[in-house]
Order: sequence, then structure tokens, then C-alpha cells
Amino acid sequence: MTPRIRVLLVDDQPLVRAGLRVLMADTPDIEVAGEAGTGTEAVAMARELGPDVVVMDVRMPGMDGIEATRIVTAGPGAPRVLVLTTFDDDEYVYGALRSGASGFLVKDMALDDILSAIRVVAAGDALIAPGVTRRLIEEFAARPEPRAVRGVPRGLDGVTGREREVLTLVGRGLSNGEIAERLHISAATAKAHVARLFSKLDARDRVQLVILAYDAGLVP
Repeated sequence: MTPRIRVLLVDDQPLVRAGLRVLMADTPDIEVAGEAGTGTEAVAMARELGPDVVVMDVRMPGMDGIEATRIVTAGPGAPRVLVLTTFDDDEYVYGALRSGASGFLVKDMALDDILSAIRVVAAGDALIAPGVTRRLIEEFAARPEPRAVRGVPRGLDGVTGREREVLTLVGRGLSNGEIAERLHISAATAKAHVARLFSKLDARDRVQLVILAYDAGLVP
């Protein structure tokens, strides 16, 4: 049997946690490993329980979900974090992804979509609510940060020219198959380039590669 995805629910509203718990109780491949009502509790329980995915709220008393995400995702073998919040402000989106979250959803999404997102994140991929994605990209594009030093995009020391091309296309939202077609290489080669980018840039998933591509100025 396929191991069940162990989830830690973090939200300061007991009714929200109860609703998610009931939803997951009827889902054969997902189980609730524990619950927390604050960011501080989330950090402690993530260390104690070792869940696969932490479903994290943003606004909580004391330590908020952004800071809790940063701590929870630090270090090898850390759980993946899916931020689930009522507030889809750009500041929260950017802060959550910067802190290491692998997904960002809003609570008005369909329950089945939330379950699907948990599976996507647990599998090592990333997911952002559709309504948030365009604003996120526009925000990156508008940032007037320094882009390069001595001709090498900032933060990309050790990345080859071909890998920078691949990173650029990842930043534009292309899949491995689309990258292969654009660069006239095989899908397996494109996948290998992306895997090397994960390793060289210490990125957990494609969302973090997108962030790095924009920060380095590879995507106009």
C-alpha cells in the first residue's frame, strides 16, 4: 500500500482545523498527524511529529505563519509547507514563498482542490492559487533590484550557460517538455538540467527556481 501523507494542520481557528480534519478523515491517502493553533506550536509539533506536509495559516497570534514556515522548512528532511489563508495579499504570497513554502492557496478554494494541492506538494512539486500567480509574476517583474555582477546573473555562480537558459524558461512557466522543444533537446535532458539547477541553487521546487530566475534578472 502507498504510505499515507501525514499532515500537520496549523490555524488559530479551531473550526477551520476541525473542517479540514473531517475532510481528511474520509481521504484514504491523507491523515492528520497533529494540529497547532500558533506558529510557535507549529514549529514544535513539526519537529516532534515529522509530518510530510504542514498546512499553514498566515495570521496567528505571536509567531505568524511566515516566520513559522521559515523555521519549519530549514534543514534537510524538512516537511513541505502549503500556506492556506483567507488573505491573498501580495506581501503574504511573496513572504510565504520566500520563507520556503511550496504552495499558496486561499481558503475559498474547493475542498477537493485543497486535497489535490496537499498531494502535489507532498510529491515534491509546487502549486499557487491561479488567481495569485499573475500578480506574483508582475510583482517580480517590477522589482528594481541589482541584476548582475561582472556579467554573471546575481546568485548564479557555477551555473552553466545552458542551465541559465533552462532557468529562464522555468521562470517563464514552461514545463520540461516545453523547455525541451524550445531548446531542441530531449525531455530527459531538460529534466536533467532542471535537476542540476535544484542541486546547484539549493531550490526545493520549481516555485523557488522561478523566484531565483526573477531575482537574477533572467526573466524581463
